[in-house]
Amino acid sequence: MKVKELVLGALLTALALLIPLAFGGLLGITIPPFSATLASHVPVMLAMLINPLVAFIVGAGSAFGFLLKLGPIIGARAFMHVIFAVTGAFMIKKGFSLRTVLIATLPIHAFSEALIVIPFGFSLYDAGVVIGIGTALHHGIDAGITLAVYALLTKTAGFVVYKHG
Repeated sequence: MKVKELVLGALLTALALLIPLAFGGLLGITIPPFSATLASHVPVMLAMLINPLVAFIVGAGSAFGFLLKLGPIIGARAFMHVIFAVTGAFMIKKGFSLRTVLIATLPIHAFSEALIVIPFGFSLYDAGVVIGIGTALHHGIDAGITLAVYALLTKTAGFVVYKHG
């Protein structure tokens, strides 16, 4: 891994930890049994642009932050970020655009978060409809934020994390 990738990964992991730990209450939305922290997926989504290993590490860092702040169920849901992030990173590596990747990983993200809560005693309705659809909406909002942040970084700082070819 290059130094630039390592540094960007460390910064994104720090942000992925900071969002739930410091801003969870301020950015948190709860509609029981669903909860979401706005912008919590942004570091993970940006990490997909670096490489699959960085995407994994940032996703795991996010999960650790949520585990510490909100407990094992939310921590398990947050660990599902690893699945969609690594999938997305491989897609970007194959040349797909960030926008396409964010759309393609939405069902993976929603389905995996819905499935992971079933062993915790959630009903199929709560898991599939409340958690699954809530996660899909949250993913979509954070995808929009991610695209805006990435566009801003590329235009103002000439920041391009991954070049195809």
